[in-house]
Amino acid sequence: MLALGRFAKLALCGLAACGLASAAPIKELQPWRGGTAPALVLKDLQGREHRLADYRGKVLVLNFWATWCEPCREEMPAFNRLKAKMAQAPFAIVAVNMAEGESRIGEFLKQVPVDFPILLDRDGAVSKAWRVRLLPYTVVLGPDLRIHYTALGELDWSSPEIEAKLRSLIPAR
Repeated sequence: MLALGRFAKLALCGLAACGLASAAPIKELQPWRGGTAPALVLKDLQGREHRLADYRGKVLVLNFWATWCEPCREEMPAFNRLKAKMAQAPFAIVAVNMAEGESRIGEFLKQVPVDFPILLDRDGAVSKAWRVRLLPYTVVLGPDLRIHYTALGELDWSSPEIEAKLRSLIPAR
């Protein structure tokens, strides 16, 4: 298991969100100009394997988080609200927990229940492949599994503006 020191946790937690204003995360979805999506194969808390390809055909919000990251904790209810708003759309949210134990995650989920899968990146390898450097970090993929947007730091994921951007990725039928 990856053990993170206090400094590493502060760095990952989005410096501004943890009180250092000089490195403020951007508080909106940013268009992606990078490469293709890396692989993703992780198990959830129930031991079921999730692959990125499982979400083909849906808009996917992929959130990287940790229980010790206050902004991560704060945005979880907004993900629940967003999922409810998008219930009739081809849409999914998946949260990748970064290198924490199942008991710690379970205790967090007793306080803040979520309505989407929590995947376990036990050694941080998937987070590293996705170039996660600060938390929370969220990637929005279209139905073709191409990355469209990223977000660094806490957002109100249930806002009408974000919902509109996500709906714009759903092909017309």
